[in-house]
Amino acid sequence: MTSSSPLPQASQLRLAVLLLAAGEGSRLGNYPKVLLRKESQTLLQRFSSEIQAFSPVEYIVVTGFHAQAIELEIAKINTSIALPIKFARNTTPEKGQPSSVRLGLESLQGKFDVLLVALSDQPEIGASEIQELLEAFLKREGCEEIILPIVAGRRGNPVLFSYKAVLDVLETPGMVCREYMDIHPDKVREMLTSNQAFVMDVDTPEDIQTHKLSLT
Repeated sequence: MTSSSPLPQASQLRLAVLLLAAGEGSRLGNYPKVLLRKESQTLLQRFSSEIQAFSPVEYIVVTGFHAQAIELEIAKINTSIALPIKFARNTTPEKGQPSSVRLGLESLQGKFDVLLVALSDQPEIGASEIQELLEAFLKREGCEEIILPIVAGRRGNPVLFSYKAVLDVLETPGMVCREYMDIHPDKVREMLTSNQAFVMDVDTPEDIQTHKLSLT
């Protein structure tokens, strides 16, 4: 994760952010991944700090299994960032990530140009990765409305969706981003990159060691 200032064109895009943090963290002993710490900061705090460089117009975190603990951390972070984080609580997180994605999309209220849909367990995602996605968005062609990072053939995250694409998803009851992308491959611009941050996540205790994270 390397902080950098966005290019002028990228900084003119109105960015909304949707962070999915409703998971149980079962393989980590039911610990909320977004509250893992790196260099004394939670992953939520680090990510929230990184996106401030882009002056987001809306920032929503979807909570679920560990809602109270994460919402307490959100309240703490909101005292030190320009745009307060809003949260949407998924009351049925056992239904899986699609239910959180749909709730998050339905909770968006602002007008934006692009939506960053991010996962809570990617410790290396920062300003430089977001800038890379935004620059790819500016280069899209034809009917392309989505930027999907691809690392050595693997799908990565976060993913960028245009405002139009988000509206299209919401038009169909129950539709979520991944399903929409599979149905409309012509709307997806694959961003080929060697940046491993897009495919790094935290699933196991070994991952915690790899990324030098801690539980407290």
